[in-house]
Parts: sequence; C-alpha cells; structure tokens
Amino acid sequence: MKRIYLDCCCYNRPFDDQRQDRIHIESEAVLAVIKEVEESGSVLLGSTVLRFEISRLTDEEKKEKVLDLYSVAKEEIVYNKIVRDRADELLKRTDIKAMDALHVASAEYGNADIMLTTDDKLIAACSRGSLKVPVMNPVLYLLGGAE
Repeated sequence: MKRIYLDCCCYNRPFDDQRQDRIHIESEAVLAVIKEVEESGSVLLGSTVLRFEISRLTDEEKKEKVLDLYSVAKEEIVYNKIVRDRADELLKRTDIKAMDALHVASAEYGNADIMLTTDDKLIAACSRGSLKVPVMNPVLYLLGGAE
C-alpha cells in the first residue's frame, strides 16, 4: 500500500488551461494517480499546508473544484513543530521555496512513499537535496519512474 502526497499544483492541474499538451497530459496523469489510489487501497495524504494553500486560491469556482478533488485525501498531516523545523532546515540547505519546503516536510512527516508535483523547479531543487521522500512529476511516476 503506497502513501502518496500530491502538492497543490497537482490538485490545480486538471482545472488549468487544457489547450497546452503538457498541461493536458499532466492533468490526465494526476487524475489517473487519484483513480489508482482509490482502486488499490493506497493512501492519498493531505495536509493542513495543502488546505491553507488551496484556501488562498482567488478563483472561487476553481477553488471549489480543487477542494472537491482534494476530498479524496483520506489522511491529513497536521502542521506541527517537526514539520516547521524540517521546512526551516530545507530552506537553509536547499533552494526549495518556503511553501514547497512545507509540502516536502509534510510529505516526509507523513511517511509518504512519493511526492508528486508538476513544478519543474521544485523537482530540480529536490533532486539536489537530501530528502526522505522522492519528488517527481505524476507522468513520470505513472511511467514507472518510482520503481
């Protein structure tokens, strides 16, 4: 049983402009990962950090859709001192941005097997850091990149 953490850009991706091939393919990958989680009995991890970031979306219609998709997450990692301290450590040691560091720290704290994101800069920054969880694009993950 896998434990999967999707960052906020994954939850947003199916509601982005689908006319761009990359966005469309990543959207399908995110939806396929969620379907796979539901069918396999794996766990989709949520977090209070994700809820906070989603709450900041200004497009109310998109926010509703994102929250509906997010409702599939069955376990929530609550922001705490351990998450905060790990995020601070990542900020000092890597070029991962603040909100992303909170997502990585949450995924690590929740013992995620994988963290998925569509953010190329985050993936690159994570590849240079010493993380307890692999971070990759959902398309690569579906193609067996996590094996």
